[in-house]
Amino acid sequence: MQHLLSTSLILTVFATASFAADPVTLGEKTFKKCTACHAIIDDSGAVLRKGGKAGPNLYRVIGRAAASTEFRYSKALKAAGAAGVVWDEVELAAFVENPSAYLKVKSGNKKARSKMSYKLKKGGSDVAAYLKSIAK
Repeated sequence: MQHLLSTSLILTVFATASFAADPVTLGEKTFKKCTACHAIIDDSGAVLRKGGKAGPNLYRVIGRAAASTEFRYSKALKAAGAAGVVWDEVELAAFVENPSAYLKVKSGNKKARSKMSYKLKKGGSDVAAYLKSIAK
């Protein structure tokens, strides 16, 4: 009986650890920080995740060109999009870690600035995985 309880406890711990390590689940939790400025609204207008309007709608952000939707983007982000930056999980994670530094590197312009002042120091790849999963 004690062996059965030990085995159950071990399996529970591993199941919980693997669930917590899922990037989409972690990203959904981390995205709470982003909802101050961003919402996720699908093409039909259905709100998938409530949020602010200070930032652009992030529905289907993975796979689209930077600054390609209707929004007041910074000149630097518009230039990055025009130069071919397309948001994938790696690019988006790098951007949210330090938006202005990212744009300085991508544009080669030391004065490039992003309107997004928040820096997500960790969890950017998880947020990108979450955003990618929303559009499926």
